[in-house]
Amino acid sequence: MRSIWNGSISFGLVSIPIKMYSASEDRKLDLDMLDVHDNARIRYKRVNEETGKEVEWKDIVKGFKQDDSYVILEKEDFEMANMKKSKTIDIEEFIEESEVSDLLYKSPYFLEPQKEGSKSYNLLRDALKKTKKLGVATFVMRQKEHLSLIGIYKDALVLHVIRFADEIRDPKDLKLPTTKVSKKEVDMALSLIANYTSKFDLEKYKDVYNKQLMKIIKNKSTGKKSRSKKVDTTPTQAEDLMAKLKASLEKKKSKAS
Repeated sequence: MRSIWNGSISFGLVSIPIKMYSASEDRKLDLDMLDVHDNARIRYKRVNEETGKEVEWKDIVKGFKQDDSYVILEKEDFEMANMKKSKTIDIEEFIEESEVSDLLYKSPYFLEPQKEGSKSYNLLRDALKKTKKLGVATFVMRQKEHLSLIGIYKDALVLHVIRFADEIRDPKDLKLPTTKVSKKEVDMALSLIANYTSKFDLEKYKDVYNKQLMKIIKNKSTGKKSRSKKVDTTPTQAEDLMAKLKASLEKKKSKAS
């Protein structure tokens, strides 16, 4: 793995030099965009809108438009905006895991100690593991400030980039139903949930879509046709709700026996 950010993580006066690595990877199939007429690949170019000529990466700068002109920003300008946050992940407080909504989570990153950081790394890891708490920190990466949570995953410190409050849309505009549900129906749903409850095993879940898509690609390459399966998406009517819950419960019980 190649580190994507080097710096330090701190809590109180303790500073831990670390390297950051992406903790996840995209398993999506690598598909190219082609011209339907001759299957030639489509390429994107960075073009000067005035001259129409392609511009090389080395000649591209970033600028902020002010009135009718641009203020050009150099690499040093981004670092100067907050030098500390560009170099340090500063834990500002600790919170309970249950206080954080799943909606906030964006991307996970592994943190690895650099030289002379091993003992302090283990200290923070073991303390978080014992208290079952998360550290809240902010830092700057790729010219953007990130809000994050520091936790544990399989004996490694993991940093979760989470969303700021103003990045979450208000659900008040959603057309949510006001239909009443009876106590009997709720009790049946609770019974169904109890019967389907088990310990979460991540290894049990596999990405089957890519596998099935690859099968279609192989079939097409050999001239074979793939058959599509029909999926029943008929909405459950209000009057059928209890019957569907009972049938679901019986189905689960018969599988277990």
